[in-house]
Amino acid sequence: MIRSMTGFGRARETVNGRDITVEMKAVNNRYFDCSVRLPRSYSYLEERIKPYLQSRGISRGKLDVSITMERTDAPATNITLDEAYAAEYVKALRQLRDTCDLTDDISVMTVAQNRDLFCFIKPEDDAEEEWAALLTVLALATDRFLAAREREGANIKADIEGKLERIRTATERIDGLSDTDIKTYRQKLEQRLREMLEDNRISFDENRILTECAVFADRIAIDEELVRLRSHLGGFAELLASSEPVGRRFDFLLQEANREINTIGSKSQNSDITALVVDVKCELEKIREQIQNIE
Repeated sequence: MIRSMTGFGRARETVNGRDITVEMKAVNNRYFDCSVRLPRSYSYLEERIKPYLQSRGISRGKLDVSITMERTDAPATNITLDEAYAAEYVKALRQLRDTCDLTDDISVMTVAQNRDLFCFIKPEDDAEEEWAALLTVLALATDRFLAAREREGANIKADIEGKLERIRTATERIDGLSDTDIKTYRQKLEQRLREMLEDNRISFDENRILTECAVFADRIAIDEELVRLRSHLGGFAELLASSEPVGRRFDFLLQEANREINTIGSKSQNSDITALVVDVKCELEKIREQIQNIE
């Protein structure tokens, strides 16, 4: 299944006395780059989030995960002040006051609104309970995130399929024109050779002329390139039907298809084929732009 690298998913639930909100959003990136924002007191959960997301099949994209967790009941937790952090925080507030000439309303209650000032010491067995609560909401947000990627991926897939069909049509037209192109080239070459030899009163072997013309005509034959191009088109269809991430493989196959169509263009002596080659290259470039968006 083709999935876009862009997507958004959000979920909010109250689980085991915790009000939890998870927001996920992603944009294009060549690799998997995951950034997680958690309340400071729950930062120890971060190391479990990225492996979970990868296990759900997220392999590319710049992903931002924002999580809030608040207790709705009385937690069995010892709270201590992070004195070093508090001192720096108050120092920064005073600097802000002096720099911007603000009214001094720094008080215990206003400073205490910053929950990062406090350290929450929890029993060891509470960590698994909190991960289980977070995982419930994280899984729901991930489901919605992946669904958004799949919807966008379906649109991209339909667009690519339309472009591939136009390339197939152009390929068949090139194939039909190539036989005529070779015959015309061979006839013109044979005629020019005869005229040149006759003008210079040079005796010639009829069979040698026919052989040389056949050799030169074979050099502009594009049968092998067309076979390989059709093979690549079949490869594109297989990738579009795959359930695995295909963005990188698609990119490699596009390079191979471009190589074949460029060779066809360089060999062709027919203006109609040249025009079709340009059309195919334009469609391949459009596909290349689209696959930058897929996982």
